[in-house]
Order: sequence, then structure tokens, then C-alpha cells
Amino acid sequence: MGIDSTTGKRAYVVAEPGGALERMADVAALKTATVLTALVGEVLESGKASDAELAMFVSPLLESLNGVTEVAARLLDSEA
Repeated sequence: MGIDSTTGKRAYVVAEPGGALERMADVAALKTATVLTALVGEVLESGKASDAELAMFVSPLLESLNGVTEVAARLLDSEA
């Protein structure tokens, strides 16, 4: 993380499942998916995109879907 100003020693972060860092990552994944969904929706509604332009969305959509699926799986696991 950096240097602790009090001790002058190197500070590290230990990420724990369900911790603040995981929550921030989940929120980022959901926000990204929301924006990407809106963008692709607008492009599709316009009806003016070529097949090549639409194909450029496949990889980002897959990555976003994977992120949202991981968030959902974690939430379901935490409820069990």
C-alpha cells in the first residue's frame, strides 16, 4: 500500500473475502455492466451499426457478464 507515516514501515493490505476491497470490486463490476448495457442498447436501437462494429462489443460484453456472474455467485454463496 505504501509507507506508514507513523512507523515509517511498509504497509500491506490483506484482502479478505467479503471485505471492503471485494465490495468495491463488486460495485465497479456492476457499474461497468450498467454503462456497457446502456451503450450497447443505444447502438442496437440506432440500427446503424455494421456487423464489424457490433462484433467489437462481444469481448467487453463477455468480460462484463463474467464479472456480474461472479458477483451474483458470491452473493448467493453468502446467503447459503
